[in-house]
Amino acid sequence: MSLTLYFHPLSSYCWKVLIALYENDTPFEPHIVNLADEASRTEFFRIWPIGKFPVLRDEAADRTIPESSIIIEYLTQHYPGKTQLLPFDKESAWQVRLRDRFYDLYVHEPMQKIVGDKLRPGGKADAYGVEQAKGRLQTAYAMIDREMSARTWAMGDTFTMADCAAAPALFYANKVMPFSDASKNAAAYLARLMERPSFVRVLREAQPYFHLFPG
Repeated sequence: MSLTLYFHPLSSYCWKVLIALYENDTPFEPHIVNLADEASRTEFFRIWPIGKFPVLRDEAADRTIPESSIIIEYLTQHYPGKTQLLPFDKESAWQVRLRDRFYDLYVHEPMQKIVGDKLRPGGKADAYGVEQAKGRLQTAYAMIDREMSARTWAMGDTFTMADCAAAPALFYANKVMPFSDASKNAAAYLARLMERPSFVRVLREAQPYFHLFPG
């Protein structure tokens, strides 16, 4: 098999790529990385010395592709399927990329700050940083709620890379800072994402690992 995905089934950024793969039934070999295991860690760092997942390895093209958004763009170009995750139209494509970046930087990142703080050793908590992250999430929730008031998906009626980014970001963000009544449209959007077959599969496969999620 040409494609191998190095990932962890609890990683939100890995979910983003898995959704894209499942959307188009793209054949690939899943390779779970266990950074706590010396052999698994050594193998992964040989593939990608930065040591962050997901990473896609395309043996047929002899290419190693890191970073979730770049992986999805690579798949769209070289392994297209029924779901066009990045539009051919340049005007629509930059808007998809904008929303993809929005969910990664302003939902995903502050969510991970809150989660990461729970993993810090005793006495090393960053309460100020967590409050900043929560403030950024609150602002993002309000913006998402306004935008999703009359949309099914991030770009309207079409499921795209932006939705691949939104699904894990909103799922985990809602765990660490639940939506309020002021975010009903955002909550409804997450509910639709969680009914999408590709995301249903991702959640089902992650289920055995959920006990590892802090809090």
